[in-house]
Amino acid sequence: MKRLQNKVALVTGAGQGIGTAIATRFAEEGAKVVICELDGERGTATAQTIAANTGTEVIAVQADVADASSVRAAVAEAKAAFGSVDVLVNNAGIAVFGKPLEITDDDWSRCMAVDLEGAWLCARAVLPDMLSARNGAIINIISNHAFTVIKETFPYPVAKHALLGLTRSLALEYADQGVRVNAISPGYTETPLVAAHFAAQPDPAAARRDVEAKQPAGRLCQPSEVAAVATLLASDEAHFIIGENIVIDGGVSIRMYE
Repeated sequence: MKRLQNKVALVTGAGQGIGTAIATRFAEEGAKVVICELDGERGTATAQTIAANTGTEVIAVQADVADASSVRAAVAEAKAAFGSVDVLVNNAGIAVFGKPLEITDDDWSRCMAVDLEGAWLCARAVLPDMLSARNGAIINIISNHAFTVIKETFPYPVAKHALLGLTRSLALEYADQGVRVNAISPGYTETPLVAAHFAAQPDPAAARRDVEAKQPAGRLCQPSEVAAVATLLASDEAHFIIGENIVIDGGVSIRMYE
């Protein structure tokens, strides 16, 4: 049997990058997948592609994870289509980088609303059914910014540190009720957003080489590598993994300095 057979999985921000890789792997492992995406057209196209490639039931729901009513509506739509959500992946996020005294109130609010509050709103929407079933998995995609800091990336690491705290708090709260909550912290990952960043540099190839040279593994993380770990955490093999943050950054965070 496939590892996620008969499970219903909702993945936020699944229209591209890591989210698409996770949704694809989940479908390959037999889950019914809900693509929860702010960009409705992108979400629909992604769902159609994954369904065609895997032969699995995949739908798209449009939602803004920073809006509680939008989240509730998306979860209700997922439940109407497939039944209660067994696995939630909080992958949606935005990068808001700046110097602390130069960011605006809107910058701060937008970062916290999506990167932190959005994960809580989604978790809150699926938890009642998970607790009723005494079974469920919530996986928060964070970042190695959850425990390390780079100058001039404020307030992104503040939100990510807090999301790790949310992960651990919920994990301990519900461990004895069959719901496990864990996190994955990827490092520099080969996504469309990263590709666009390189492309915007004066010398894209040099910019990429510079980043790769800073990685102990000598390359960027692949979204499929994050999806593989997410699949484990979503599966019944992971019932005793509680409140963990699995780091996938090629060794960046264990290095002191050079």
